Amino acid sequence: MDPAAAPTPAQTTKYRQPDDRLRHGRAALAVSFFTQGALFALLVTRIPAIQDRYGISDGLLPVFLAAVPILAGGGSIATEQIVKRVRPSVVLRWVQPVVAVVLLLLGAGDQLWVAAVTLALFGVCVGGLDASMNMLGVSLQHTYRRSIMLGFHASYSLGGIVGASLAWSGAHWHVSLVALYGPAVAVLIPLTLVASRWYADQEQPAVETADEGGRQTVVMRMLMPLCLVMAFAYIGDSTVSNWSAKYLQDTLHSSEQLSTVPYAVYMVTTLIGRSVGDFGVRRYGAAPVVRLGTVVAMAGFAVVAAAPGAWVGMLGFTLLGLGLCVIVPQTFAAAGRMFPGDSDAAIARLNIFNYVGFLVGSPLVGALGDVWSYRGAMLVPMLLVGATLLYARSFEAGPAGYGVGHERQRTVDVG
Repeated sequence: MDPAAAPTPAQTTKYRQPDDRLRHGRAALAVSFFTQGALFALLVTRIPAIQDRYGISDGLLPVFLAAVPILAGGGSIATEQIVKRVRPSVVLRWVQPVVAVVLLLLGAGDQLWVAAVTLALFGVCVGGLDASMNMLGVSLQHTYRRSIMLGFHASYSLGGIVGASLAWSGAHWHVSLVALYGPAVAVLIPLTLVASRWYADQEQPAVETADEGGRQTVVMRMLMPLCLVMAFAYIGDSTVSNWSAKYLQDTLHSSEQLSTVPYAVYMVTTLIGRSVGDFGVRRYGAAPVVRLGTVVAMAGFAVVAAAPGAWVGMLGFTLLGLGLCVIVPQTFAAAGRMFPGDSDAAIARLNIFNYVGFLVGSPLVGALGDVWSYRGAMLVPMLLVGATLLYARSFEAGPAGYGVGHERQRTVDVG
């Protein structure tokens, strides 16, 4: 190869060198993702204890649980409007402590109306929290001009592992909900408030397709492929979180203790995949990484469905963690890239389909398992996640990308 034709460092590394403000903003946002992962895990892993504390019947419990993602979708829609007037960092700074306080109130109450009100508030606030966090993440990635979104979601996974571990300890030692949530909230609220001092907002870039107010119009027809990918990914994720233990115990005949392992393995492999995923996106581009993740996730579901025993089933859930983990962060990034003039609105709308997938996934697998078989039911989320391959072009960086052979200068690229 002619040395003169070789790319120079400037040609292959055209991302912005971060200053202290950006580095601090990135670290502060990682703290927020970590906190959200911990708080959410502290809630969902203690649902049985919450049900017992409030005397919620088995028939009423699904109504309570379904209300949370529905209201979270409403919170995400509201955030789209709010950030037209205030910065996403302002929303995130104040809504995250509210989520923590609401969780503590849920653990302290003992009347059914308290559970209804606190879970409703939790849902609305989580919608705003998820939307504003990812708005800031995409904004920072735009400024860095290289992939960093997977790192933020890795922090979320780490927080989920910590929260689930605390919840397990609380259940093991028969710690009350308020005694479990109180110290966690006492640590996490000051942590996030201090970190929020360094959140870094960015102005939206000007684009030719902007309206008279300077904002780009978000066209849902263009965004819909990414919305479907988001919903499919969360159908896959909710299948693991809600059915892995039951599947291992009832279908693969594992012990009760072993049945708790697959979700823990899934969370750990999700953390590992997201921790290294940004390097893959920088080197090869987002679309190839998403395609690979989709194929690995499909293989995971296939292994789970065909597993002759518990240990092979756990191998399948391991593959699922490694595959699914890259899809959601890159979907947010792709939405920001698709509508660089109003990425906040695109992310708020896309975030709704996070909750759509969560709502659909668990009942879908449960219904199919009851009328057909749980092995066969695992093939349905496999096919839905596999549909991501049909929409993989939505993740293409166009004339820009990340990594050697992919990075080219483009002022509005955020993904």
